[in-house]
Amino acid sequence: MLTALMTEDHQFIDSLGARISGREVMRTGWTGYFQMIPDYTVDVEECLCSENVVVLLGAASGTYSRGGPLLPEDRWQTALAVRAEIRGGGVAKWQVYADNEPLRQVMGRPGGSI
Repeated sequence: MLTALMTEDHQFIDSLGARISGREVMRTGWTGYFQMIPDYTVDVEECLCSENVVVLLGAASGTYSRGGPLLPEDRWQTALAVRAEIRGGGVAKWQVYADNEPLRQVMGRPGGSI
């Protein structure tokens, strides 16, 4: 589970700069996200490391769930960069840089919600 990799005071920062703090809060957040996008995937193409900082470059993708079978027209993909800070063997900060417009477009189609 993702939360096992996080420090207790973990910080998540989304691409709009919104911050979420705490491992247990993130457990709830990721649970909701995986309900919305059950096949969410991050494909890492390059990984850069410097002391306690890791930068991942690649793509994020998934299929927006409308409560039934996942449909090909509800699939999206976007370029992704993540900056992670490691402390004591856990991820203390996870900052995402991505354009969420592809997901917003899928959610905005008839039958979706934003």
